[in-house]
Amino acid sequence: MKKILKYVIVDIVQNKTVLIYTLILTIISFSVFSLESNSAKGLLSLLNIILIIIPLICIVFSTIYIYNSSEFIELLVSQPLKRKAIWLSIFGGLAISLALAFFIGVGVPILIYQPNSTGLMMIAAGLFLTIVFVSIAMLSASFTRDKAKGIGLSIFIWLYLSLIFDALVLFLLFQFQDYPLERVMVLLSFLNPIDLSRVQMLLQIDISALMGYTGAIFREFFGNFTGIVISFLGLFLWIIVPLFISLKKFEKKDL
Repeated sequence: MKKILKYVIVDIVQNKTVLIYTLILTIISFSVFSLESNSAKGLLSLLNIILIIIPLICIVFSTIYIYNSSEFIELLVSQPLKRKAIWLSIFGGLAISLALAFFIGVGVPILIYQPNSTGLMMIAAGLFLTIVFVSIAMLSASFTRDKAKGIGLSIFIWLYLSLIFDALVLFLLFQFQDYPLERVMVLLSFLNPIDLSRVQMLLQIDISALMGYTGAIFREFFGNFTGIVISFLGLFLWIIVPLFISLKKFEKKDL
């Protein structure tokens, strides 16, 4: 398993797409902090990059990589190796490589300009989101052998979690505006890793006051140590559940 993991990491780290991805993140991050007079505003500017762009890149790149490695995976399966070890090695290689790219491109600039609890929270949330969308990519790739369908499914999942889900929540709030749904909003945030990360980041930047009473409810639940731990447990489940399902499908898959 260690040899496969090492091979996948080296292969991805040397990939031109990942190198360009890391370079662009680094340029954008340093540019944002350089242009803003207040480094806290720089964090706010990086928020959309972490919440939108990074999940998209991670899920699409991981899905494409899995399909492009299909012959390599079939070769490994023909060897006396457990399928579980093969699948987890590929996941580990993708997760470690893309997490490293995020840390270099975004984490290092944040540590230089904003080395406090807010900056650390943003780095942690970004790393979790990176791994979450690698896990979701593994699930997408396990559903179909068709590369185009797999990539299309991954893009749809990203689109749903980044845009459609919020639109559905707003529609729900509009339809039931006469009812107190603020606490329901807390529960709904656990159904979307992007929203879960967004809430934590906004609370750390301390602009929850702009969210009114709902912001107060979020601060009451997520604004303490217990709430932070629960939110990261929610993100951890978003890693484990898709990976577990994809692993079970891969173990039964006829290659």
